[in-house]
Formats: sequence, structure tokens, C-alpha cells
Amino acid sequence: MDLNYEMAHSCIRVMDLEESVEFYKNALNFKEISRSDFPEGEFTLVFMTDQDENFELELTYNYDREEPYTIGDGYSHLAVLVDDLEQAHQKHEEMGYEVTDLTGIGESSSSFYFLTDPDGYDIEIIRG
Repeated sequence: MDLNYEMAHSCIRVMDLEESVEFYKNALNFKEISRSDFPEGEFTLVFMTDQDENFELELTYNYDREEPYTIGDGYSHLAVLVDDLEQAHQKHEEMGYEVTDLTGIGESSSSFYFLTDPDGYDIEIIRG
């Protein structure tokens, strides 16, 4: 029997929920689709989605956390497609976000860059 698997969402843990929500709204035009507070468990979940609602990002905020989360060194990241890479790169630079230079793999022309969110998670912005 073959089973059909479908991606549901990706989760990241954040230190400042509202700062992260604003980052994903402003930097990537994501929109908040749900928010659930769990005071007994001392956490809040916010689900955000892209403009076409093809992808969901879960932001998990744990109350009273004092130390930033360890991101790791495995180069894990989210990836987002954009139709105008140069314009997006310029916008993110002008907004004061941490971005890498435009780059490509091998001898190809510039095809992506990385944007860093307030908690240090990398987001690969790819020419769509």
C-alpha cells in the first residue's frame, strides 16, 4: 500500500514573537493565519503562510525564555522563491536586514542570497 505524504509546515522557535511576526510580514509578505495561546504550557503558536498559501511556517514562542536557541551548524535553512531577485535583495538591504551578496552555484549567474531573521535563522531567497 502506497501512502501519500504532504508537507504541513516547518517550525522555528523564536525569542520575540511580535518581532518575528513583523519580520516575516515585512521581509517576505507572509501573513498570519492563526494564533493559539497555551498559558498552561507557557507557549504561543503562530502560523504564517506565503501569498499563495502553499507553505506554512509555525513560529513557536515559549514564555520567559532568556537564552537564544541554538541554531546549529548544519546549514539548515528555509527557502523562498521570488520573481525579482535583485529587487528583493535591494529591498532587504534598504530595510536594514542582514543579507549576503547575490551569488550562484558554480559559474552560473546570481541566483540566490541569504536573509537572516531576528533569531538567526537563514532564509535562502531564490530566483523563481
